[in-house]
Amino acid sequence: MTVTCAERVQITALDGLPLVNPGDDLAALLAAELKRSEIALQDGDVLVVTSKIVSRAEARFTDLATVEVSSRARELAARVDKDARLVELILRESSAISRAAPGVLVVRHRLGFVSANAGIDSSNAQPPDAKAGSGPWVLLVPRDPDRAAESIRAALHAVRGAAIGVVISDSLGRPFRLGSVGVALGVAGIPALCDVRGQPDLFGRPLEYTQTALADQIAAVADLVAGQGNEGRAVVHLRGLSFEPGAYSARDLLRPPDQDLYT
Repeated sequence: MTVTCAERVQITALDGLPLVNPGDDLAALLAAELKRSEIALQDGDVLVVTSKIVSRAEARFTDLATVEVSSRARELAARVDKDARLVELILRESSAISRAAPGVLVVRHRLGFVSANAGIDSSNAQPPDAKAGSGPWVLLVPRDPDRAAESIRAALHAVRGAAIGVVISDSLGRPFRLGSVGVALGVAGIPALCDVRGQPDLFGRPLEYTQTALADQIAAVADLVAGQGNEGRAVVHLRGLSFEPGAYSARDLLRPPDQDLYT
């Protein structure tokens, strides 16, 4: 596959999107916001959509007060010094535990990625119909981020006719590095991973190991303008890439468990 970029890539945060609520049509909201921002989609454009608004549209809210805690979760919670109800949800959303220590619970999510707390978030997690005194509330990651990305891509293509890519992003930590960076949980229309092994370097020597995590790079650069707090910029438009449209998946980025040196 071929992916090229121009000498300049334009990155624009869309800051007029309303607070997304359960059942909202994300593609329709995005189309309206693109029109308001006077952005006409072109071939090669990419939209980066934060997983949080996808989760909100899917009503992935959970009131911790309603969670029944298993004995396994209770024992693990005592070990890691976390709310047993949260630990119960983490276990339900996970396929394996990577690291468990006081204040730390890193797991392999059922979708395949490795993260702290299975990506469960407590910020901006309250549903619109939350009753006074309910909660605390948390928000789970989307059920199928690839499917969500494809739904948005297909709907916008039907309206605009442009061959675009869509990345569903989240912010995760990394082994041996402080701080979080944007990563791709879902992908549609654009390669998640670019394999350039065999291509020559400046001196004609073939590249032996180089594979570029394109979707993660896009998610990370979108974070520069989206922010992490109360900015309210849940969607970023990127222009300047040229790629071969096709059926791709964020699962292409996952290292097989038997090759994972960290977990």
